[in-house]
Amino acid sequence: MDYLKLTERLPLYKSLANTLEQRIYNGDWPVGSALPTEADLCKNFQASRHTLRHALQILETNGLIFRRQGAPTQIISRKKLRRFTQSFNSPVDILSYPRDTYRVNLVEEYIELDQAQSDAISGPVGSSWYHIGGIRKRLETEEIIAWSDIYILPQFAALTTDPEHPQVMVFEQIEKKYGARIERAELDVYVLGATPIIAEHLKLKSGDPCLVIIRRYFDDQDKLFEVTMTYHPEGKYVYSMEFRASTEV
Repeated sequence: MDYLKLTERLPLYKSLANTLEQRIYNGDWPVGSALPTEADLCKNFQASRHTLRHALQILETNGLIFRRQGAPTQIISRKKLRRFTQSFNSPVDILSYPRDTYRVNLVEEYIELDQAQSDAISGPVGSSWYHIGGIRKRLETEEIIAWSDIYILPQFAALTTDPEHPQVMVFEQIEKKYGARIERAELDVYVLGATPIIAEHLKLKSGDPCLVIIRRYFDDQDKLFEVTMTYHPEGKYVYSMEFRASTEV
């Protein structure tokens, strides 16, 4: 009979899950075989049915077993899945540009969204926004690396006069100058052909593919207050992320 050794550090169900996981890894129950019945496991490990089911849920989440109502629980792997996580301390970590780049505004205007703009930024048709359109360049080489269309609420329009505006992300300015708090952000990434106007600014041919990244920022009232659409020509921009393996359940 196998008895579960409890520790002060782990809850009972996690200790049981670890024990079952080790038994599976050792080959006591080979891949493709059925796990013993719940009644047998409860008896062997002196655990309640509630504790056992919680432990089995962990094993299933880790990719070791497959459960289906009315059928025996199957062993499908000896090793649990590796999961990768990425931590963000602020929206700057999600998508930002090196400080050796700056933005040149070529368009600054108050607008009311038409249907096409509404579809693009997910704002209501007829709603008022301040539109900033411009190119981003490298400081040393003056190389153009992107075109951005930035839509912010009209009350934030004055931030374009700040000396730091060309080199600071707009949402950072909004947070600093107006105290707006970002509660959540959405990120869309896809490929789209450059429009004639954008192609002209990026020195491309109309229709040339660009990596388009859309960022939407919402405040603590879940109100959309900024949308940025950035077009990156091929070979001009690399967005790198680092993931770390996690064994947490």
